Amino acid sequence: MVSVGKRVANFTLPATGDKALSLDDFRGTKLVLYFYPKDNTPGCTREGQEFRDAYPAFQKSGADILGVSRDSVRTHENFCTKHSFPFHLLSDTDEKLCGQFDVIKEKNMYGRKYMGIERSTFLIDEKGVLRQEWRKVRVPGHVDEVLEAVRSLG
Repeated sequence: MVSVGKRVANFTLPATGDKALSLDDFRGTKLVLYFYPKDNTPGCTREGQEFRDAYPAFQKSGADILGVSRDSVRTHENFCTKHSFPFHLLSDTDEKLCGQFDVIKEKNMYGRKYMGIERSTFLIDEKGVLRQEWRKVRVPGHVDEVLEAVRSLG
């Protein structure tokens, strides 16, 4: 499991753009890794759109963005295309990365309990060290808070 101030273990997952991406691909760049429950749902769509809209500011601050859910690459491709996301989405169907970041939690919807991704964001520095984490994320204002944290890393 990850912890703030410690190096994040490398990972490789299938991604949009018909490729696999790993943490090592982003060495030398700050990385915002955000986990979300499901493609094409209202909260997840809004979160992705807010990251999309702020993407130029993240890039100007030396950061890239990756979104992660348990959806398939095909579903991710459709989601990216529909909303013009300029960043890649990773497909974690076997929940390995979700487990590494401890984002699978018991959830309750309409009285039904199930295991799902708790909306969470992680900021990893250029050397692969976890610098900040946000758990139980609420979408409004979140992207601005993450961008400020990226800028504070210099």
